[in-house]
Amino acid sequence: MPAMNKVILKSSSDLELMRQSGRLLASVFDYLDPLVVAGISTMEINNLVDDFITTSLKARPASKGQYGFPYSLNTSVNEVVCHGMPSVSHFLKSGDIINVDITLEKNGFIADSSKMYMIGEVTPLAKLLVEKTYAALWQGIRAVKPGATLGDIGYAIQQYARAQGYSVVREYCGHGIGREMHEAPQILHHGRPNSGLVLREGMTFTIEPMINQGEAKVKTKRDGWTVVTRDKKLSAQWEHTIAVTADGFEVLTLRDNECAQ
Repeated sequence: MPAMNKVILKSSSDLELMRQSGRLLASVFDYLDPLVVAGISTMEINNLVDDFITTSLKARPASKGQYGFPYSLNTSVNEVVCHGMPSVSHFLKSGDIINVDITLEKNGFIADSSKMYMIGEVTPLAKLLVEKTYAALWQGIRAVKPGATLGDIGYAIQQYARAQGYSVVREYCGHGIGREMHEAPQILHHGRPNSGLVLREGMTFTIEPMINQGEAKVKTKRDGWTVVTRDKKLSAQWEHTIAVTADGFEVLTLRDNECAQ
């Protein structure tokens, strides 16, 4: 990730363009929902999404080519924490959990979101991890308002996850977003209340906690991208792009089957 310094506050016209990108990205997940099933390969997911974004939405998959990454999305299955690479030989099977992380650029602005899918019959413990990670994301989102701090966001996520018996990955974080995929500031998913940068109206960033069943320690595989849990236990992640509003937050990538909690 490149150096990030100045926080770019978005104007009302910027935010309207970011809303448009966010709505388009939400529609990608609506399209994908019935397709992520046992028997599909992670590369087929990538190819379907690439075609939908470029052909149907007339937009750009912003991850493709970013830092040399060759695909349009990440597919992180089971013990993969993040940055899982699509493969023609990796077919989903009943019992898997998978995070699909997609970015989209339209009219110069980027939206970034990810969603967990549970394939067929998953174990109760896997289902609980997925559900509690989603709840942890919303703990962080609800901490967003002008005058709050980045530490408040991280603390809310960390405290909730720990109370459920999980650990929070520290090596990877959310990020400012706008015309660039990665802008200032970095959004840690752990922290101390009332610490760090103070949030201001017009800031836009992602919140994307990675929550592990076991220990927080991770390692990167030889492909240079795929990050996995060291203890091989499951990991889950959810992500949304958020704007700080005058009196709270707006989830720019909110999907039709979600409501702001």
